[in-house]
Amino acid sequence: MQTEFSEKQLAIIPISAFTASGNIEKLKTSLNEGLDAGLSINEVKEVLVQLYAYAGFPRSLNGIGTLMSVVEERKQRGIEDDQGKDASPFPTDKTSLEFGTDNQTKLVGQAVAGPMFDFCPEIDHFLKAHLFGDIFERDVLSWQDRELATIAALANIDGVNSQLGSHIGISLNNGINPTLLEQFIGSLRKHCGDDIADNANQVLQNVLS
Repeated sequence: MQTEFSEKQLAIIPISAFTASGNIEKLKTSLNEGLDAGLSINEVKEVLVQLYAYAGFPRSLNGIGTLMSVVEERKQRGIEDDQGKDASPFPTDKTSLEFGTDNQTKLVGQAVAGPMFDFCPEIDHFLKAHLFGDIFERDVLSWQDRELATIAALANIDGVNSQLGSHIGISLNNGINPTLLEQFIGSLRKHCGDDIADNANQVLQNVLS
């Protein structure tokens, strides 16, 4: 059982949290620390692209613009960061909806349905085809890393405890065990303060109970 996040995984937490909250100065610091920890440029880009699904395009685009400036500043200081791998080609024998539905079921541990999706089937389609298909199918990041980025972002957005709890549950289903989640809470406390960490910890305890 994994008992500690890697340095690269720990670096994802503040990058995601400050992208979601829009704190550009702290994001710049976190991006530099993440690149120093060994995250490739493409891995960081992948985090920032994924977060548009949770924090919106404005925050995601601001994050990408900040990354561009950080990479350029580092180049001027003589630092050449690893570009990293590109995503593998997508399956050609399935639609985004088909492999996205499969991905969502594996991530959650069961098929996802419910009154909300009956009421609004459009959002069910977009979640399956785009988020869990077009985004989660990209193999630049592992599913564990994607869920770590997601819970870090949701923890730093007001009013989304329900979604935070759901994704903590998905995290538990994908190798982020309670010991790692305690480390996650500690990282939030270090970077985002007691209020954010205490709220996330309460959501975590509710999930675990």
